[in-house]
Amino acid sequence: MLTKKDKVQLRGTIFRHLDGIATATTMFSLHKKGVLEFLLKNKSIELSKIVTAFNANDGYLNIALRVLCSQGWLEQNIDNKNNTVTYSTNKNSELAFKLAYLYEDAVNLLSYAARFPEERNIGTDAFIVLERIFKKYNNNYGLATPEENTVAYQVLKHIEGCIVAPITVMLGVNGLFHKYFMEASFSAEEYHKDPESFKKILDFLSHIGWFKKKNRNYQFTDEGLFFAKRASAYGVTVSYLPTFLQLDELLFGNPLVLKSEEGETEKHVDREMNVWGSGGAHSTYFKVIDQVIIKLFNKPIDEQPKGILDMGCGNGAFIQHIFDVIEHQTLRGKMLEEHPLLLVGADFNKAALKVTRANLIKADIWAKVIWGDIGRPDLLANDLREDYNIELKDLLNVRTFLDHNRIWEAPKNPTKRISNSSGAFAYKGKRISNNLVEDSLLEHLQKWKPYVEQFGLLIIELHTINPELTSKNISKTAATAYDATHGYSDQYILEVAVFNKIAEEAGLKPDSNHFSRFPDSDLATVSVNLLKG
Repeated sequence: MLTKKDKVQLRGTIFRHLDGIATATTMFSLHKKGVLEFLLKNKSIELSKIVTAFNANDGYLNIALRVLCSQGWLEQNIDNKNNTVTYSTNKNSELAFKLAYLYEDAVNLLSYAARFPEERNIGTDAFIVLERIFKKYNNNYGLATPEENTVAYQVLKHIEGCIVAPITVMLGVNGLFHKYFMEASFSAEEYHKDPESFKKILDFLSHIGWFKKKNRNYQFTDEGLFFAKRASAYGVTVSYLPTFLQLDELLFGNPLVLKSEEGETEKHVDREMNVWGSGGAHSTYFKVIDQVIIKLFNKPIDEQPKGILDMGCGNGAFIQHIFDVIEHQTLRGKMLEEHPLLLVGADFNKAALKVTRANLIKADIWAKVIWGDIGRPDLLANDLREDYNIELKDLLNVRTFLDHNRIWEAPKNPTKRISNSSGAFAYKGKRISNNLVEDSLLEHLQKWKPYVEQFGLLIIELHTINPELTSKNISKTAATAYDATHGYSDQYILEVAVFNKIAEEAGLKPDSNHFSRFPDSDLATVSVNLLKG
């Protein structure tokens, strides 16, 4: 039986594994190009000079170097007043950079792992690579057994993450973590058509403590069950493997290599895996959302919204969840015949609209599902009014992890603000100043203000934290992975305090009675807010 302390430590291992995918790919790309050696030689240098020396794309290079700061291997000095960033080496830089070559096998493995979901299998070539990396890992890559919280320990945990994360996702999606396998012993023959090769994976997972092996059978340990039940925690980061595997191009070549044309499948992320991975975490935040929904729809009927609009409805799961809460846990749910609930799902992705419609029909939920752009609430309001006689302002507007993922729009009226954010932001490879990112968010929220003043904007949002804080809390946060996945894909995650400050500037004050952050500390990377005019 795992103790509370055991669970904290194992959760920390997951965070280190996620760090590994972001850091291994970033470090190895910078290593191959000579950037790490250049940094050691110069000790402290402005980003612009590194960009010139390597003909790099300044936006993505800034994100890459900030990733290393989050691991404690560089120092970031950001001057938002003068729009400059300087990177300096520290006591850990030389050792970390000298070990960068060890990431080669891990990055090579990830190139195979990116195909696991598509093939729903591990091919013969991948097994060969896995066997080679297993042997090296089991020998600590030739390093003396490192103590925890050393650079060498970090690097080995990163490599372990590159091995474990994609395999765990594949096994989770394909059913190894089904109750049958988790409760009983099983053999490789029961699960895989190439049992001898698959046995090597099970042996590796046994080596790191996930299984007990007896003869040719395997059984989950308590530790293994912990990871198996949290397989989806790896999903979002692993879903961005297509991005991580194009870092050479993103940093030093064509910054548009992953841009998709309209109607094309997204190139930068495995969206199906992303949705699967995010689903596990969302349940925690939904509990907070539920309390707001219940309180609002228990009010006198003339004080309630006429319905809900979910901007960025994805697969319709959030709409289904909200409807279920209202139907079964509120006074409104008892009067749906007299006062029907208007449900609207809007999304920019037309494929997502088809999925939402199908899922809502299957769930026997009546809803309008329409195209919408989070950056153009005026168009959305007009479409609702003209096509369905629905006023956007009469609805409670909700959304999950969307505002940071809006298409970049430069502010029309830039202010003279000096940002407090430590973030690194880019659009199509070009660096965007933090001052402009804040101004853009301000104008974005101002567009929504007229439509959410009455009932509010209920929002779950993702955030960054200062890389110095991240580096002091390795194994306690997934911030490194979040910063990398979202930074390299042109998304704009600001710190909780910065986001809330901008919301207030826009006239949308966070309701302190319905504000939560996760975790509830300075390490918060997720917030739930009810923004009210």
